[in-house]
Amino acid sequence: MRAFTVHKGIVAGIDRANVDTDMIIPKQFLKSIKRSGFGPNLFDELRYLDEGMPGQDCSDRPLNKDFILNRPRYKGASVLLTRENFGCGSSREHAPWAMDDYGFRAVIGPSFADIFFNNCFKNGLLPIVLKESIVDKLFSEVEENEGYELTVDLPRQVVVTPSGEEFPFDVDEFGKGCLLEGLDEIDLTLNDSDTIRAYEAAREKDTPWLFGAIK
Repeated sequence: MRAFTVHKGIVAGIDRANVDTDMIIPKQFLKSIKRSGFGPNLFDELRYLDEGMPGQDCSDRPLNKDFILNRPRYKGASVLLTRENFGCGSSREHAPWAMDDYGFRAVIGPSFADIFFNNCFKNGLLPIVLKESIVDKLFSEVEENEGYELTVDLPRQVVVTPSGEEFPFDVDEFGKGCLLEGLDEIDLTLNDSDTIRAYEAAREKDTPWLFGAIK
C-alpha cells in the first residue's frame, strides 16, 4: 500500500449526495479481486454513454462530456470533493480500489458511509470530513478557478487552499499511522511474522498430532 504523508493535487467535485458504491464501481466489475485495473471503470455509468463490461477496452467508448472527470480542466485530478453520505450502499472494497487506481489520493466531504470510510484507510486513500459550510466554500472555489489545487497534510491534519487558508480535520490515530507508514492489514500481520513463527513452532511441539494430520 502506498504511504500517504503530504499530497498536493488538482481537485474535482462530484456535486451530488448519497453517491453509492455501485455508482463508484458498478457490480459487473466485482468479479476481479486483483485490486488493480479498475480505474477506467470508476464512475462507469456516469463517465460513459454505453454500458461497460469487464475486460473491455474503454479507450473507444463514447464519453459523457458533461461528467466532471471528462472535462479537460480536471484531467489528472487526485483530490475528490464530495457531498454527504459518499460511499453508501454495499460494502464493496472495490470502490476505494477503483478510486486509487484512477489516481485519487484523498476524498473530502461532510460525511461518509462507515464501511467505505474504513475501507479507504485499508487501501491508501485518505477520507477527510469537513463541515458542510467548508465543503460548500471549496466547491465554489474549485468551480471558479481552473487548475485549483489543495494540499493535504496528514502529519499536521490540515487541508491547505491555494491562498494559504487551513482547515483542520480529525483522523483516527491507528488509521493515520497505517497511512503514514503505508501498511495495510497484511503488512501489519507480517510485522509480527517472527512471533507467529515462534507460536507455530511451539504449538507444533506441544501438539504434534495436529500438525501431522495437515502435512
